[in-house]
Amino acid sequence: MDHHLILRVITKILVAPILLYGLYVQFHGDFGPGGGFQAGVIFAVGFILYGIVFGLRRLRQIFPDYVVHRLVALGVLIYAGTGIVNMALGGNFLDYNVLAEKGYQGQHWGIIAVELGVGVTVFGVMMAIFYSFAGRPPSLDDKEW
Repeated sequence: MDHHLILRVITKILVAPILLYGLYVQFHGDFGPGGGFQAGVIFAVGFILYGIVFGLRRLRQIFPDYVVHRLVALGVLIYAGTGIVNMALGGNFLDYNVLAEKGYQGQHWGIIAVELGVGVTVFGVMMAIFYSFAGRPPSLDDKEW
């Protein structure tokens, strides 16, 4: 695989900025375009690029299948847990006003929590989809192309 040297170097250079941009979109999604869904997809793209260039085996060493599946469940629990906390504090399911003394602060914290749950779920689902497609045995030999 030495003939892919340029791809490997460029991938190593690009993965960190992609992940950083994903974090930016995640934590600034309540102020502008973006949020959990977009951040989850961007974050997954960084790891999927790594998996395409360096191989699925090496990517699964970083994120094993069981971690990906637990991330999907964790994201849903964060989302639903935010609503349950709201209900425990006397509000409706996603009524963020009860999360802080001032309603706008509760709105801010509630949106961040929900967007984090969405981001973690989308990241896990995108990785699971990539694993399921990339892990399939090829039906055609490389010589048949």
